[in-house]
Amino acid sequence: MRQRMRRITHRLFEPVDGASLAVFRMLFGAIMLWEVWRYFSHGWIERYFVDPTFHFKYDGFGWVEPWGATGMRLHFTLLGVLAACILLGFCYRIAAPLFFLAFTYVFLLEQARYLNHFYLISLLALLMAIVPAHRVWSLDRLFAGRNWAETIPTWSLWIVRAQIGIVFVFASVAKWNGDWLRGQPLTMWLSERQDFPVLGRFFDEEWMGLLMSYSGLFLDLLVVPLLLIPFTRPFAFLAAFTFHYMNSKLFTIGIFPWLALGTALLFFPPDWPRRFVARIQSRRLRMPRPPFVSRVAAPPRDWRLGRARGALVTVLGVYLALQLFMPLRHLLYPGNVSWTEEGHRFAWHMKLRDKEADARFFASDPGSGQSGEVDPFQYVTDWQYDEMAGRPDMVVQLAKHIENKATGEFGIADLVVKARVDASLNGREAEPLIDPEADLTEIELSPFRTADWIEPLAEPLP
Repeated sequence: MRQRMRRITHRLFEPVDGASLAVFRMLFGAIMLWEVWRYFSHGWIERYFVDPTFHFKYDGFGWVEPWGATGMRLHFTLLGVLAACILLGFCYRIAAPLFFLAFTYVFLLEQARYLNHFYLISLLALLMAIVPAHRVWSLDRLFAGRNWAETIPTWSLWIVRAQIGIVFVFASVAKWNGDWLRGQPLTMWLSERQDFPVLGRFFDEEWMGLLMSYSGLFLDLLVVPLLLIPFTRPFAFLAAFTFHYMNSKLFTIGIFPWLALGTALLFFPPDWPRRFVARIQSRRLRMPRPPFVSRVAAPPRDWRLGRARGALVTVLGVYLALQLFMPLRHLLYPGNVSWTEEGHRFAWHMKLRDKEADARFFASDPGSGQSGEVDPFQYVTDWQYDEMAGRPDMVVQLAKHIENKATGEFGIADLVVKARVDASLNGREAEPLIDPEADLTEIELSPFRTADWIEPLAEPLP
């Protein structure tokens, strides 16, 4: 067993061409630069991080606060500079970790802004800070001279591939639920897009909703394995391109389709960019296999190097184990995850639900006996309210904030805050989401206990 692990470790450190990872580095940097520009051009910095007076927080990160208006604009300027450095491969070993920290800071500022692709960007930024993606086609290499090896260890490529595989496979696993298998919520969404070119006239047909639902399910499940097989790779990439292009036109999902297509290129042979350039230059169909991709069967002789490699493999294994656990943790909680939201985030549940909710808050002062309805828009913006209303943990956060404001401004102690939340999931009739008699200020949010104050979905998944 030990000998087998040593051989696996050795295989993971065999050198391969770094051209493929370099191309992804450039695409990642360019897409991040584009995203920063979008935040400036659309005024999103002020809208999401400056204008709100209250921000919903992730567990354990309540201490993360935004800078002021000038500070946030400078922060996004720094993100743009770091993204450009990643694109060019300039001061890469400094720029990549700083980009990870700076972007993750923005991600943690506002829970109401949670998007799966923002979480994915943080993970990819972390991995890009670890892998040597600057070995090929970078300013660092140009300034360092020509003595750098143009190879990277095999694990550098496979850790990013594994992360992408986890995203798509679990995106498919999440679709194996009754609503998706009967075409919802895609059927509802497509019926609103009948102006779509060519196919739009079929979007009010039930069969089209079912076709696209099952196509998405199987494409997420199979695209990574098919990209790894040389014979099916071109067809898988064409299917992925069609899928992501359609998504970019049908839904408002920002940069994700193009980021996903960029990751698909990592499943081509590591030297594919060189072959592509060579074919353009010389029109030759094949290039000789570089000598540095040959495999060496013998394990490393230096025991200290072997230990260092073993430690790195262990760390990467723990990271992947965590990534496998996060999408499955919702199984620890009862009920439908799209309804309760317990374990929904960080689980690659993408475009799985259409959830509309209305939340009304009621406060009462036990000391004076006064009570009344509280206007939530005193504390949150319209977009924050839309995200909060259907998410029980965020409803509790706002209730606690209402109590804190009442204590600070009016000296009211032990304010009781309740909420009446009616929600509709995937076209169902609206029904209570949380217990209207529960004092939300007394609820302690914890991932280690079941939220018995969340009402079960009366109409279960078929």
